[in-house]
Amino acid sequence: MPGPLSLPTLCHFLLLWAFAIFHKALGDTAPHPGPHYLLPPIHEVIHSRRGATATLPCVLGAPPPSYKVRWSKVEPGELRETLILITNGLQARGYGPLGGRARMRRGHRLDASLVIEGVRLEDEGRYRCELINGIEDESVALTLRLEGVVFPYQPSRGRYQFNYYEAKQACEEQDGRLATYAQLYQAWTEGLDWCNAGWLLEGSVRYPVLTARAPCGGPGRPGIRSYGPRDRKRDRYDAFCFTSMTAGHVFFVPGRLTLSEAHAACRRRGATVAKVGHLYAAWKFSGLDQCDGGWLADGSVRFPITSPRPRCGGLPDPGVRSFGFPRAQQAAFGTYCYSE
Repeated sequence: MPGPLSLPTLCHFLLLWAFAIFHKALGDTAPHPGPHYLLPPIHEVIHSRRGATATLPCVLGAPPPSYKVRWSKVEPGELRETLILITNGLQARGYGPLGGRARMRRGHRLDASLVIEGVRLEDEGRYRCELINGIEDESVALTLRLEGVVFPYQPSRGRYQFNYYEAKQACEEQDGRLATYAQLYQAWTEGLDWCNAGWLLEGSVRYPVLTARAPCGGPGRPGIRSYGPRDRKRDRYDAFCFTSMTAGHVFFVPGRLTLSEAHAACRRRGATVAKVGHLYAAWKFSGLDQCDGGWLADGSVRFPITSPRPRCGGLPDPGVRSFGFPRAQQAAFGTYCYSE
């Protein structure tokens, strides 16, 4: 009859049991003694820009006798995955709106990497490459991160007018999308300081504070202040939008124009009046610096500053300044045009 377990052996089994429970709580599969076919990625975060081609690496160390590879995108805040592509190593089939722009790289017979062409703002997020072989499925996760800029947005009616769905639509109308928490956090590290709370893509409401002050949440440490999850239909706040590099360029047309005259001036130049996202992208990626207020498509008047100087916005940091929403008939500003 076998003797009682020794203390070191008992501790070993308890450690393995606790490790398996921990992974299960995180939603991960517990380690198994069988072979691991998928190689861990060298870089788990892949950086790209809008319009570029991005490759998400997924490579097999050895092929199982039979298998399929399933690529999916984990949708933030929706607790679901969107199927993109399934391949058996020989043929691949795409699914959904992203499937039409996705293909396998096929660099070699063990290459299951996903190539996304014409990267869009909504492509940013977390992706899963899952090997399905009927015995022990396994997967690797990667994050596609776009270089971009976050900007706060509110309509002409004033602050705190959007429910979640209206905020989402407003960002899209300004050549952007609702920012994620990770994008807002990065913008905060780069200097975004804003007192008005705004919707994020995950459905939470937050605002970034660099200098704690009484009108902005009171004293405390700098950081991302949170209102937590809110009712997406009932509660109303501003929006934090995210945009990335554009295919076109923004230019300034001087003058003392009304909003309708601004539209006409841009049309004569084969362009359209720029959207707010266009102006932020030009400021961020092209270094647009113009100390003149200009009409934008939403009826606001703004100007981009990369080199702060006296009598040019009055603030010490670079940014896009705003005159708000003047009367559309006020002939006092030039305009920013966008041309592809």
